[in-house]
Amino acid sequence: MSGRVSHAATRSALVRAKVALPVIRRASGVFEGQHGSTLTGRGHDFDDLADYVHGDDVADIDWKTSARAGHPIIRRFERETDMFTQLVIDTGAQMGAAAPSGESKAELAMFAADVLGYLAIQRGDRLSVVYGDSAGVRRIPARNGNSHLDFALDAIQERMEAGAGESAVSDMLEELLRVPQPRALLLLVTDEYWPDLPDGRTLRRIRTRHEMVVLRVADMSVAAQGVERMVDHATGSLIPAFLRDDAVLRADLEDERRRAHAFAADLLRSNGVRHVSVASTKEVPSAIVGLLRRHA
Repeated sequence: MSGRVSHAATRSALVRAKVALPVIRRASGVFEGQHGSTLTGRGHDFDDLADYVHGDDVADIDWKTSARAGHPIIRRFERETDMFTQLVIDTGAQMGAAAPSGESKAELAMFAADVLGYLAIQRGDRLSVVYGDSAGVRRIPARNGNSHLDFALDAIQERMEAGAGESAVSDMLEELLRVPQPRALLLLVTDEYWPDLPDGRTLRRIRTRHEMVVLRVADMSVAAQGVERMVDHATGSLIPAFLRDDAVLRADLEDERRRAHAFAADLLRSNGVRHVSVASTKEVPSAIVGLLRRHA
């Protein structure tokens, strides 16, 4: 092994120093700590009653309580605390594009991966990591501990910097479905336009096996104001200012972007998947807190 200090170890120290204050404590509380589980369902110990939300199992509805309350109520049970968490990271070339903040989407994705992985490790989960793109998918077996997370983050960053292939999230999820494993919590970090219509079948299949939350990284709009130079990430071509300044074109591009974003969000919502979009690293910690709170 060389004496090179890993990118992940350096970055992780900075990330954890930055968010290990109130934000991490709040997130850890929502994530239900070292001895609890974000997954609820049929387990051994009754936990509590909660309002039914789309995506909950109708078999968990407490009909007598629902009749008294006047709306659906479900019974929640605490599951075993030895949880298995899967961190799934999209390393497609699209992640090399710019986010609305001007940062690279890869930077946001790595920041989110670090925080999510750190929370899972801190509560004692066995963490498996899957990452990749159209050039291939790699799975790092489940382990405990920060050194395991740092090793995985280092591998993800190297793949992200290589920009070897296009986004292939469904391929990664299909890879997970091919490997027999216990029910897990999937933490997916990807592009804001996933999923699209062809991904619906894979999304439905993964939801029959695992719980899932998704953090999506936003693109900088071609119509963004105050940007001196903008390049099409896919082709490397300069986008002329006169095109970006065309009011009609800007409006059309924004409408198309909103429609694509809304379609992806609706597909996730219809399958009971909690999700959030982020536009800057500054937004990531609070977005994760909100995402996990909604999930829990």
